Amino acid sequence: MTPVLWLAAEKESAQVTDWAARIGWVVGLALFVALVYWLMREGWKWRGTLQGDLPELPAAPEETGPARLTTSGRYHGSTTAGQWLDRIVAHGLGTRSRAELALTDAGLDVVRPGASDFFVPAAQLREARLDKGIAGKVLTEGGLLVVTWEHGDRLIDSGFRSDHAAEHNEWVEAINSMTETNSREGAER
Repeated sequence: MTPVLWLAAEKESAQVTDWAARIGWVVGLALFVALVYWLMREGWKWRGTLQGDLPELPAAPEETGPARLTTSGRYHGSTTAGQWLDRIVAHGLGTRSRAELALTDAGLDVVRPGASDFFVPAAQLREARLDKGIAGKVLTEGGLLVVTWEHGDRLIDSGFRSDHAAEHNEWVEAINSMTETNSREGAER
């Protein structure tokens, strides 16, 4: 017998996979992932409970008048004004979704398929600006339309990204001109 054949004959076969240990690891990992998911969900619900003092969102009036501007895009969420990581989840404001925006003399109408629609009356609009991020979404500088509005006793920033980002500047100018007009009318009273 040649030495190569002799060595091959004396080698033992490779160890068979230990299925019990492998299944144990997979089950342990699945339980860990389920625990992390459950903790995140509980944290989301707790944040909603803490923000329970936020009043119900206003619905759009029957007649809002002709639209000054309309666009479609994504709604990326709302935060406490000036604190871009303090997400507001109460009343569905934390749910990201597609959105149809319409700016009228009555206010800003946000229609969200699959999520709660809301309306911001013109008197509650405070400002609009271009920004680079809001909780859960960071874009290039000026890639996000952020509308600041008052709801109850809170100032809220809501982030939108139009399907045509070039429209953002027009929205900022239109909303800011509305808020300047509203503040002048309020000062005259």
